[in-house]
Amino acid sequence: MSTENEGNPVPPAPSAPPVPPASPAAPPQPAASGGDAPTAPLPPAPASDPYAAPPAPASDPYAAPPQAPEGSWPPPPPATPSYADAGAGAAAGAAPGTGWGSSYDQAHQTYDHANQPYQQPQPAPKKGGGRGGLIAAVLVAALVAGGLGGGLGYTLAKNNDDGGSTTVSATTDGGATQVKRAAGTIAAVAHNALPSTVTIESESTSGEGGTGTGFVFDKQGHIITNNHVVADSLDGGKLTATFPDGKKYEAEVVGHAQGYDVAVIKLKNPPADLKPLALGDSDKVAVGDETIAIGAPFGLSNTVTTGIISAKNRPVASSDGSASSKASYMSALQTDASINPGNSGGPLLDSSGAVIGINSAIQSASSGGLGSSGQSGSIGLGFAIPINQAKYVAQQLIKTGKPVYAKIGASVSLEDGTSGAQITDSGSGGAAAVEAGGPADKAGLKSGDVITKLDDSVIDSGPTLIGEIWTHQPGDKVQITYKRGGTEHTVTLTLGSRVGDN
Repeated sequence: MSTENEGNPVPPAPSAPPVPPASPAAPPQPAASGGDAPTAPLPPAPASDPYAAPPAPASDPYAAPPQAPEGSWPPPPPATPSYADAGAGAAAGAAPGTGWGSSYDQAHQTYDHANQPYQQPQPAPKKGGGRGGLIAAVLVAALVAGGLGGGLGYTLAKNNDDGGSTTVSATTDGGATQVKRAAGTIAAVAHNALPSTVTIESESTSGEGGTGTGFVFDKQGHIITNNHVVADSLDGGKLTATFPDGKKYEAEVVGHAQGYDVAVIKLKNPPADLKPLALGDSDKVAVGDETIAIGAPFGLSNTVTTGIISAKNRPVASSDGSASSKASYMSALQTDASINPGNSGGPLLDSSGAVIGINSAIQSASSGGLGSSGQSGSIGLGFAIPINQAKYVAQQLIKTGKPVYAKIGASVSLEDGTSGAQITDSGSGGAAAVEAGGPADKAGLKSGDVITKLDDSVIDSGPTLIGEIWTHQPGDKVQITYKRGGTEHTVTLTLGSRVGDN
């Protein structure tokens, strides 16, 4: 099957929103350093007592700042989903195709359960013959920023030495390392989880590569990550994993599932003190739950960001942007925790520190990014593969080296729409649309039927159906609701299986 609207151009970016009407004139106020709202300056203390407290202001210092007129903040432009790594999957998008698992082009659009179309993930531009160019740009930017920060720090310190200071410093005895943090705090969760995360560097035989993230799955040295993070290292490339303490290990791919976008690698000569991260239950996650993401955004390893679960069961289809790439599908956990290129493959944790998902894709408002590299940044829309699904896939990869997919045995249209997933007239390569003797055939489904629900999940498109099917395992019984000739029918079928990424 295919995920593209074949031949359709990428829709142009929306024009800039109109400037909101000017607010009513207000009396001039003294400038505030923050720039967010006018505040009155503190009166100077008497010269005779430099530590005297200033008199209390006449007005309420905690009064809410003036509000902008209603409607003065225009809604943001639609965003563009993309992979959240700095390498193979910097953005999603691919050449058009027509059969099962075919890649798709930039005209493809996503659907959610509110019937909102998603925009085609954009391919990441490659710099300097490969994604190595991006990494170099990131390093240069980091060095420049470091030099600037050091210079500013020296200047401020020098000024303080010359003019004296009225600040009070904490004692050095004990220091911050003696601060006790409760088990449920973000700092405590990060402290426990960081030693079990790794920054993955993947490089092809031609020198192309990128940076992603992974986390320890078991004490034998298996690491879970995204398929698109390790894709470059397949067929003779190099793969390394670096822990936060700086220890680097060579690794090899045990198995990879392109459709699920999950991969398992194994450290060569793994250390004896590996601590696997605890796995949570993604089925029990609720919208509003706190989330913590760990990764290497733009190559900045061991970065921790926080947010919430902003949606569940979000249909997402994406690819790494190469001409040979095939689509990956997920019924994703959506989070507003900041996820950027380089976070791919990293853990999404709950407030207890248990892994509830694998960070895999982002939606971005533009293709611009760090150092004009074409990378996109976070706008608060990140997508993670639910850990219950990823765990099953990882176990299969460790056991056999090949992924196993659930299937209904029918080819469905991947064209955009909100009416459901329509069974096509023919399958890939001219094969029958409904596999003879397959689950759909046994349930009585035919070409032209439009599937509108799988169990309690609304199906608005082919990609949504695929993502929902792949949350199940072969042998599961599911209820299919479909329309034929304007009449609705419901049948129960047992999902079949397909081995490998064919």
